[in-house]
Amino acid sequence: MELQLQDKTLGQWLEHWAVVSPDKEFLVYSDRDFRLTWSEFNRRVDDMAKGLMAIGVGNGTHVGIWATNVPDWLTFLYACAKIGAILVTVNTNYKQNEVEFLVKDADIHTLCITEGVFDGNYVDMTYTMAPELRESQRGAMYSNRFPELKNVIYIGQEKYRGMYNTSEILLLGQNVDSRLLDAAKSKVGCHDVVNMQYTSGTTGFPKGVMLTHHNIANNGYFTGKGMDFTADDKLCCCVPLFHCFGVVLASMAVLTHGCTQVMVEKFDPLVVLASIHKERCTVLYGVPTMFISEMNHPMFSMFDLTSLRTGIMAGALCPIELMRNVTEKMHITYITSVYGLTESSPGMTHSVLSDSFENRCTTVGKEYPFTEVAILDEQGKECPQGVQGEVCCRGYLVMKGYYKNQAGTDEVIDKDGWLHSGDLGICDAEGYYRITGRIKDMIIRGGENIYPREIEEFLYHLEGVKDVQIAAIPSPKYGEEVGAFIILHDGAQLTDELVRDFCRGKIARHKIPKYIFFVNAFPMTGSGKIQKFKLKDVGLRLLKERGVEVI
Repeated sequence: MELQLQDKTLGQWLEHWAVVSPDKEFLVYSDRDFRLTWSEFNRRVDDMAKGLMAIGVGNGTHVGIWATNVPDWLTFLYACAKIGAILVTVNTNYKQNEVEFLVKDADIHTLCITEGVFDGNYVDMTYTMAPELRESQRGAMYSNRFPELKNVIYIGQEKYRGMYNTSEILLLGQNVDSRLLDAAKSKVGCHDVVNMQYTSGTTGFPKGVMLTHHNIANNGYFTGKGMDFTADDKLCCCVPLFHCFGVVLASMAVLTHGCTQVMVEKFDPLVVLASIHKERCTVLYGVPTMFISEMNHPMFSMFDLTSLRTGIMAGALCPIELMRNVTEKMHITYITSVYGLTESSPGMTHSVLSDSFENRCTTVGKEYPFTEVAILDEQGKECPQGVQGEVCCRGYLVMKGYYKNQAGTDEVIDKDGWLHSGDLGICDAEGYYRITGRIKDMIIRGGENIYPREIEEFLYHLEGVKDVQIAAIPSPKYGEEVGAFIILHDGAQLTDELVRDFCRGKIARHKIPKYIFFVNAFPMTGSGKIQKFKLKDVGLRLLKERGVEVI
């Protein structure tokens, strides 16, 4: 059958499978034997959608979700999708300043949270952000700092002052006339924004990437097609849902092919291996470090992974030897990779099952269906085969834009509709793409995008710091680590540990510099511009002098 772009909304896709395969398992948490069929999940989504409507959420409302991969994460996504609300994903590693920036910038109306992660209590941080919650009746809060924020929902059974919990929202929904939900659904179109994810993009501070039903459903659909998905597949998803990897490449592929989504709430190699073994999963996703952790687990040999056939390794540079080991030891005969960025929904290129093992290991494949990919030079002209330039794309997958940031949008989407990735690449004679470097300074640590400027501006507030530059240091485990190059004021004294102590609890763990170098000057051009790309070599030389080998 010829491939076609699909025009269903996420809600329509969900209702399609609730009718076609109502009793088939859709969502499974193997570690707690939590299971929902497509029809059971659809009913829960409807109740949640009506409950959200009862507390003032409607078409265009921004609903934030700050949670690991808990069972109701997807319930909130599809409930928002049905009523035209926009789910804004929040990185689970965010600290106080970061979440406050996002809540304000994204105009969050309703924030859904869990207890938090081991080094960050989301309940406490939410009360710190909006202390009015403690004195407010649910749904009646007003915050001077965050005037758009009206509701906080705790995802779970516990009760917290000023917050709803999910049981209460579901109960409210059960008392709302379904005709109101039908009316709301009728106003939702596939080109409406359904999901907003914050990314550093190519420049500046985090920006809200607006993605439509059409963007992400089709990207997931074609991802699944490239891996020969059928409704019989079971996808083990241990990557976070707040990233495009989890919410699009995994969840949307499942949604558009009627598969089963076997979820892992927070990455644990033992839970992943046990889930594959117990559920007979056929597909596994992960960043390289996840696959390494799984294969190196002391109990690895106890699990039967022979049900696996395919998967995606992405989010960082994928070493050839690792892909070979995954194929041989984990029985993932057809391991693939996807290249893209949040702004491209995210998949731009994908190596597929029909590609040779070598091409699946050494390239990022060819362009997605209905997608144009081009290697452009600085003048915007297409480079000849094998000549390096900037990787750009256009088509259905390009974001609607950055939220409230037309200037930022215009920086990355040119007048001809090309989305500029900021990455360097080449296209070979067979049409396969290879990523060769980055124009931008973005650090990618184990799949997490880190923008140096944000950390630099944060470290400027540390007493004694005269100047600071952040650059990537190669890492065999994470692909890249954060390196901080610091020039001190005359007479100032700092240690590596004092710098890290200043960061702890204030910025996300993955942004805290692993390597700290106190230097007298930065490499400069003749015109006085810092040559950031040379800092990597400076760092490697200094580490070698310390007796530390990182590559």
